[in-house]
Formats: sequence, C-alpha cells, structure tokens
Amino acid sequence: METRLENGTPVCLRRVTRGDEGRIREGIARMSPRSRYMRFFSGAATPPDWVIDRLLDADGDMHLAWGAIDTSQPDEPAIGAVHAFRDAEDRGCAEFSVGILDDWHGLGLGKILTATLLLEARAEGIARFSMDTLSENRSAIAFARLLGGERTSYDGSVLTYSLDVGTALERLEAAGDPPGIAAVFAAFAQM
Repeated sequence: METRLENGTPVCLRRVTRGDEGRIREGIARMSPRSRYMRFFSGAATPPDWVIDRLLDADGDMHLAWGAIDTSQPDEPAIGAVHAFRDAEDRGCAEFSVGILDDWHGLGLGKILTATLLLEARAEGIARFSMDTLSENRSAIAFARLLGGERTSYDGSVLTYSLDVGTALERLEAAGDPPGIAAVFAAFAQM
C-alpha cells in the first residue's frame, strides 16, 4: 500500500518478511538509545538474535507484522513496524507493539501502521490487543488511551493495556488524522 506522512513523505506499507532482516537490524541501530529502551525495555544497540528472529517470524496467523518503507530515498529504508503476536491459548487476543525511528516521530506513521495492523487483525479474527509499556513512556500511554485502551495491570515499571480492535479502528477512522490513514482504510475496504 502506498500513502503519505503528514510532511508529504511517500511511504510503502507492506508485510514484514524474512528478507527484511537487514532493514530491521539497521533500523534498530538507527534508533536513539532512549527509543530502543522504550521499545525493547533495553538500550542495547543490537538486540539479541532471538529478538530479531521473533520480529522476522511473521506467518500471517500467529504473528502479523507490517513495516513502512520511505520510498523517497534511493535505498528505501525501513522507518517503522508494527507486530501482533497471537496468544496461543486465546486466538482472539494478540500482543501488540509498534516501533518508529526517531526521525519519523510525530508524522502520523504510528497511527498509519497501527490502523493497518488493526484492520488485518480484525480480518484474522483478533478482537483484542494487549500492550505492555514502561510506566515512564508517556507517548505510548497516551497512544493506548487514544485507541481506547484500558489499563489492566501495573507491576511497578510495566503497564499493560487492553485494546478492543473494533473500538481502536473506529477512533482512528473517525479522527481521520493523519490524512494518509484514509488510504489504509480504502485499501482494506477493497480487499
């Protein structure tokens, strides 16, 4: 799918595949230590190989994953990704995560990727997302609340939110922000 960010940057949204290992490694390395800490709960410049393997193991059933590519640059770098890991015991629920490279924060990419993942999740029978975030990650908490998320647990450093897929989609579609999100809803309406 093709769309644009708030600043007009053209992006291609597509499913993550095993062939994306280099892009994922490069993207994580380009994140600031603070962003890596907020996303992976670790500031390590390079996550362990098992983490990379888990991010690449998108099978379209137990693991849904979408990435965004900046098509305005000749090397078409990855600039963000979203993942949903289905719960083996409750197939209607999946763990949700999103990661956006620092230079693309605030341009609507997180909302665009999240809408893409939510639409695919709904089509695959996933009704709820579970989202863990560090209690200090104010932007992730605000995003969970924007999507209608409700806090379900807190262990002193990690908050867990439950998101209803239908509610989150309604909120994103009604907001219509960023404008590029309309292309995502239109593409899924044609599938």
